[in-house]
Order: sequence, then C-alpha cells, then structure tokens
Amino acid sequence: MTGKLHFVLHSHLPYVMGHGTWPHGTDWLFEAASETYIPILMAFDELSAKGVPFDMSIGLTPILCEQIAHRQFSGALEAYLEQKITDARQNREVFSATGEAELEALAEMWEESFTRVKDFFVHKIKRDILGAFRELQDAGRIEIITSAATHGYLPLLGTDEAVRGQIFTGVKTYEKHFGRKPRGVWMPECAYRPAYNWKPPIGDGKPFNRRGVEELLHEAGIEWTVADSHLLIGGESQGVYIDRFESLRALWVRFAENYAPPEKIAERTTLKPYLVTSTGKPEGTAFFFRDPDTALQVWSAEWGYPGNPAYLDFHKKHFPGGHRYWRVTGADIDLADKKIYVPEWIDGALEEQADHFVSVVRKRLENGGLLTAPFDAELFGHWWFEGPRWLAKVAEKIAKTPDIEMVSGSTALKLHPPEEAIAIPEGSWGQGGFHYIWLNEWTEWTWRHIYEAERKMTELVSRWIEAGKPKAAGEALEQAARELLLLESSDWQFLISTWSARDYAENRIFFHNDAFGKLADAIERILDGTEISPKEMTRYRILAEQDSPFRNIDPALWAKIENLQ
Repeated sequence: MTGKLHFVLHSHLPYVMGHGTWPHGTDWLFEAASETYIPILMAFDELSAKGVPFDMSIGLTPILCEQIAHRQFSGALEAYLEQKITDARQNREVFSATGEAELEALAEMWEESFTRVKDFFVHKIKRDILGAFRELQDAGRIEIITSAATHGYLPLLGTDEAVRGQIFTGVKTYEKHFGRKPRGVWMPECAYRPAYNWKPPIGDGKPFNRRGVEELLHEAGIEWTVADSHLLIGGESQGVYIDRFESLRALWVRFAENYAPPEKIAERTTLKPYLVTSTGKPEGTAFFFRDPDTALQVWSAEWGYPGNPAYLDFHKKHFPGGHRYWRVTGADIDLADKKIYVPEWIDGALEEQADHFVSVVRKRLENGGLLTAPFDAELFGHWWFEGPRWLAKVAEKIAKTPDIEMVSGSTALKLHPPEEAIAIPEGSWGQGGFHYIWLNEWTEWTWRHIYEAERKMTELVSRWIEAGKPKAAGEALEQAARELLLLESSDWQFLISTWSARDYAENRIFFHNDAFGKLADAIERILDGTEISPKEMTRYRILAEQDSPFRNIDPALWAKIENLQ
C-alpha cells in the first residue's frame, strides 16, 4: 500500500516596500528571496534536470506576491545580491591579509554562493520569481496555494466582513498572478475559528453570531486548507515558534497555568483529511492536519535537524556584509564560543537526516494514508541554510522508495477525499494552540485600532453603495481597504510579542491606522457632498504610491454581511 507525503511550504513576508530598508524593511524581502525562494527554485531545477519526480504545495501569500511583482523589486534585489557578492569579496581580501585561511575560504564560498543565486535569478528565470513558480505549477510539479491577503489573523478579526475582505482579496490576487483559481489556502498561523456567538476579546462589545472561517473559505471557492493536529486529536500543542524566541517562552509562562490540554480523541488520525463544518451544513472545507511526529523533527532548532552542530549558525554574523562564518556548535553555546563552519561536514549530515526523515515517514505510513508536513518556507535556506539541499535529498530518496509518493494538496484530496464531517475547536499552531502570541498585554492596544477601523470600513462601504458608488469616494475607499488590510497583518503582533522588531511593528500600526483614519474622514466628507482640499488630494496620491498592493481591490467586499440568527 503506497502512502502519500504532502509537504506544504508557506512563504510570507509583511508589506515592507516603501517602509524602510535596514535593519527592518526591504532587506527582509531580499534576504528571503536570495536565501529561500530562489534556492528552493534552484533545488527544484536540479531535481528536474536529474529527472527526479516531486510534488508538493507551495504557499505564496498575496502580499508577498504583490511585493515580488512590484516594479522596483527586481532591480533592487539584483543590487542587493551584487552588494552581498562585493561584501564577501572584501571579507575574503581582509581574511587573506590577516592570514585567516579558514575564514578566507568561507568568504569565497559566500562569493560563489551569491553569484550562483544572482546568475539563476537574472539568466535562468529572467528576474521573474513568480513566473518560475507558475511554470512549475503549470508543469504539474507543484501546487501553489494562496492565503489571506495580508496574513490577517482570521480568528481575531472583528467582523465577518473583515475576514471576507482578507480571503476574497487573496483569491483575486492569486488569479491575477497565476492565471487560475486557487484550490488551497494557508490560514495565517494555521489559525481557525468556528461559527459561534463571539464576543470581542477586548473592550465591552456585545456577543454576536459569527460565521465559521470554513464557511467563508467555501464561499471563496477554496477546497482545502491545513490546521494543527491538536485541533483534530486533542492533546498538547507543540508551538512552532517557542524555541526560536526567548520572549515567547517568557510570555507562555504567564498563560501556561491557565492552559489545560484537551482530551485526546483516539478514533481520529492526522493521516487523512476531514470535512470541517461548524454549522452542520455541508458548506465546509477539507482540512489536512499537521503530522506531529515529523513536524518538530524538522522545525525545532533545539533538537530537530536544524540544530545539528555542523550546520551554519543563524545568529552570529560578520560585519561588514552580515555573512555567517560559524556553525551551530552545540545547544546553549554562547555566540562567542561558536566554532568555524566546515562545509565538508554537511553532505554526510544531510544524507543521515534525509534517511532518518524518510524512515520516520515510512513508519507513519506503514498502513497507507496521507502524511501532511507543513512548514514556513523561510525555514529552508534563511533560518536553516542547508534546508533546501535537505529538501532535495528527501525528494530524491522518496522517488526511490516504492511505498511512498510525494503529492500536492489537490492530488491528495483527489486520492483521499474526506469521508467524515467534523467540528473542531478554535486555535492555531502557536504554543498552547491558542492566540496568546497575537493577543496579549503587549498587543491588546493594536486590536482596539483594528476593530474600530473594521467597523468604520463596513459603515463607509454601506454608505457608498447606498449613494450609487460615486467614483471619487470609491477610489478613496480602495486605498482605505489597502490600509485596513495592511493594518490587519498578523506580523505586527508577532514582531511585538517576540521583541524581534517591536519598534518597527508599532510604527507600522500607527502609520496604517493614521492613514486609514484620514482617508475615512475624507470619504465621509465626499459622501456628504463636500470637496476635499488639494493638500488632501496630494496626501492621498503620495499614500497610494507608497502603499500600492492589490490594484484590483474591491471595496464592496466589506459590504455588510447579515449575521447568523
């Protein structure tokens, strides 16, 4: 009996175009492109050249696609790559002059590595990352899936209209870039909320009936998604971020005492999909669930594969240039005590770990079934430098294993259609399985602004529709919708909670909230029949140039939805 392995790699970055460069801003985007997206494409290209079959799901969030397609992206990325090459060359010259032969060789490695990435980007894929992924999908090698427009944290968004705006804008943006409708979606942070009488978690708002996330996914034409295993089978949730951010460990201590893992449901298994519906109606969505046995084996920086002492250390960098010359060395090793990276050790480690992963997968699938392995794509290459090579080795070994086959989500759904409709609880793939990373004492204030803006957006759209959709108000509403979507990005709460870029995230909340507020005031005056001033028009044009994703956005998505009665 042949088992199916379903990798899902989720690629995402918040909107940073026009909002800073370094240390927070577009350099994040260029790092991810040069260390993850292009190396993964290079790995796929090598597999194709060898005739190795592979298939998996690749999530590219709408806001990431909009940035990669931005007119300034390709030239800026090429300049970034050239600078990384120059920095490595200068490092090499300094190490040569100081007699540090091992570091000199590693600097040469970086020079050659970034040169290969640049050549692949410029010549092989013609500066078109999205086009390269699209060609792989059109050839049947991968399935590209979408997500919420700006990675808004769906369970906590304050209105059904806001959830619809995120999901439907995401679907429309996917169609623009890939020429077809998406069949799968990545719920941001694998976070889900069923239908129930929901009360806003902050403030004194009254409870009201909410639609389940799966209902809105179904209405958008989405066939499948992914959630964490604890939502299906109960038990303790093992968070995917907690061993990478010390601040999350400290934050979790405050929530852990009130956390009781749900009882395990023995008759359920993560090795097949289920139709999830929270209303008893058939309008559900197929859910694949993360396999716990393989998840942390790949993800964990402490005891998973990326923590191998031979691998390149992520945190210790050399300046100028920011290149890394040291290896992990061991758990709890201080940065000052990291040892120099030895590239010759890597192939053996990758072979051993790829063999081990395949053996774990075979054991899990000894009676057949479907194993879903979802990960943030940025783990492969950015956080874990050797990750794309490991992924390619796994694909090669799976191709030689007669009882396992790699599949994408839609292929898996065709081969293993849901046989059972179930309801699952609210939750995410964060530690403890709930929302504390995104809603806590440090982030409550952000949700007050978000909830106020969401309510205002629906109010303005309703007035606009009643007035016959006047053009001037419609254009301003389009920009207001962009600012609302950017305000809703879950990245801001994550960066605040992890302290990794707190000031930047807080400033982005302030910026988009202020921009939305000024637009809302102008829209109200337009709808009241008052002309806005030339200065306000200039401010609007500048804002529309700075925050320019989703040019085909439809404000009517935020029109009032009748709540369940």
